[in-house]
Amino acid sequence: MTQAMEGIAATHRVGASPSTNEQRAESRAPTAQIISLPDLHAGAEGDGGASAGGAAVLKDWNPLHQIKARLQVCVGEATLTVGELLGAKEHQVLRLDRGIDQPVDLTIEGKVVARGQLVAVDGHFAVRITELPVALGLGSGS
Repeated sequence: MTQAMEGIAATHRVGASPSTNEQRAESRAPTAQIISLPDLHAGAEGDGGASAGGAAVLKDWNPLHQIKARLQVCVGEATLTVGELLGAKEHQVLRLDRGIDQPVDLTIEGKVVARGQLVAVDGHFAVRITELPVALGLGSGS
């Protein structure tokens, strides 16, 4: 046991040379390398790097355009008690707080992003956008 303790102490002394196992571990350590990727917009500014086909293929591409979001349409609300809800019958009509001539809200994550008018297209509900209270476009410089 004394020899084992002396061996451990010898490897941890200041100025001690690393053991063979430590040298192997260091040689297997991953190394990071910098790689250069071609600029996707190269040639779009007229620097002569454009392909033979003309303008860059991904000139107006923005990674945010690929994110999906659930758009919900809020037609209106009704306030009722739990008792009224539990006592509701089939075919009962609940009156909503909006008139038929008022626009519906288009929301994402509970925030109104547009308003519109309910329409029918090929037997499905659809919405014709009539107001954009929030600017939805993303400029290339922002």
